[in-house]
Amino acid sequence: MDAMPQQNQEPPTSTLPPQGATSVPPPPATMRTTLRRAAFGAMAGAVLVAGAVIAVPDGSKEAAPPLPGPVARAETAAAAGSPASLSDLTALIGDRQKWVETHPSDAPSWAVLGTAYAEWGRRSADAAYFTRAEQALQRSLAAQPGERGNTAAWVGLGALANARHDYLAAKKWGETVRARSPKTWTAYPVLIDAYNGLGEYAAAAKATEKFAALRKGAPALARTAQMYRNQGWREDALATAQEAADRASAPAEKAAALHRLGDLAAERGEPAEALAQYDAALRTDPGHLASRAGRARALVALGRTDEAQTDYRTVTTKLPRPEYVLELGELYESLELDGDARTQYGKLRELLAQAKAAGVDESLTEARFEADHGDPETAVELMRTEWAAQRRSAEIADTLAWSLHRAGQSEEAMQYADQAVETGVRDASYAYHLGVIEAALGQDGPARGHLEEALRTNPDFSPLAAPLAQEALESLGDPESGGPADLQPPPEPESTPSASAPVKPDPTPDPTPESGAGQNPEPTPSAAPSPRAAKPSASASA
Repeated sequence: MDAMPQQNQEPPTSTLPPQGATSVPPPPATMRTTLRRAAFGAMAGAVLVAGAVIAVPDGSKEAAPPLPGPVARAETAAAAGSPASLSDLTALIGDRQKWVETHPSDAPSWAVLGTAYAEWGRRSADAAYFTRAEQALQRSLAAQPGERGNTAAWVGLGALANARHDYLAAKKWGETVRARSPKTWTAYPVLIDAYNGLGEYAAAAKATEKFAALRKGAPALARTAQMYRNQGWREDALATAQEAADRASAPAEKAAALHRLGDLAAERGEPAEALAQYDAALRTDPGHLASRAGRARALVALGRTDEAQTDYRTVTTKLPRPEYVLELGELYESLELDGDARTQYGKLRELLAQAKAAGVDESLTEARFEADHGDPETAVELMRTEWAAQRRSAEIADTLAWSLHRAGQSEEAMQYADQAVETGVRDASYAYHLGVIEAALGQDGPARGHLEEALRTNPDFSPLAAPLAQEALESLGDPESGGPADLQPPPEPESTPSASAPVKPDPTPDPTPESGAGQNPEPTPSAAPSPRAAKPSASASA
């Protein structure tokens, strides 16, 4: 397999044609390039789906099959809706760059190039490629508007918006394509990512079902597994993800499927199984850095922190995503390596500033950092902005809840923490946050239950938070003695009838279970407070 490019390595550069160049007719093309153009770009364009460049039309039977090589492999992956390796993606970018230099009005090739740029930027954490992607996709639309059939560029813009975490824009592009051409399968992965990012899980499930109906194979199985995971159906998610891994063929596709199995095992609190899956992914594709990060998390859970630090340092150098840098900083902090932790947090702030300048929304990671290591009020402001912008996923709800709690607003935090847990996603950190918030409000019983749930789901979900969850649970102590019998009303005192007065039967007999079955008596008002009402108590912040 070709070696994966370093994060800062760029595909061969190309000067974009000047504005207005789309009106210049292209020079005559050779027979070979004409065949490639017909087979690759003219009918389908390209679109990012699950980390893949989706391109390649049905193909002309007269056209000779592409010669084996990185470009051909990228085209094959694209036709299947699967991810291409980064080295093959680089070759595809170079190939399209050379083509559009001499064919500036070729709209499908511009769409392929723009979508490939967006995918490269997403997978290399280099937001500079997002700007290139937008320029190329706009050039494609200038040559052929979307209303005249260039839906590939629209889907490419949707993929780019997802990569920037602009899920509302991605939803708009995806729904526009679906409205014009409901059977265009490349629109549905864009819609799935957008709906999940917005917390519109029912819509995401429908889009997933439609995608699976239009496109069989490992990519559809992978999307279905994610849908099951979001609904809390762990067994179904595992079985479907395993089938996707079994059916995956290309190394990049197989590595992604094994990585998914590792993530599911980690969420179940099975770090040894997670480590095995991540190692298998890395044996399949040594450049799959997301699996290197997953491996680091699993090693932390297993107590092998020295190895974990090595993996984290590799990942944060080659794939400097803000969430990975935050994880390494928290690992250092858990090991009381405060100087190293501060260095990582400083690096994180720099990455967040760069992302903002590049138009990438990293508010979620920034709020998580500010809530626990910076200014909780800033975290609240960030998450309120996201919520107001209709971005209401389980992650946003949980982070808003925790930020509010850390800012001393636990009562308001409760509604968002409840919502995060009720989505169905079984994330130990969600249950932990809800339990701590409940404890702060004096709701010891529910707090105890959710803290136990967090540690039962994944006892090592975070090197910093998992020990705090155990401490919070222990601070609540054991439940009060007693049970249902102690909650029954005391028996009425027996009356001793007078010897001179005969005992008369009660004219209104007690209802039996049979006579009361199916009745719904009116509820009686209760003076007891709602279980979610705040009670005076010392704050139980963590």
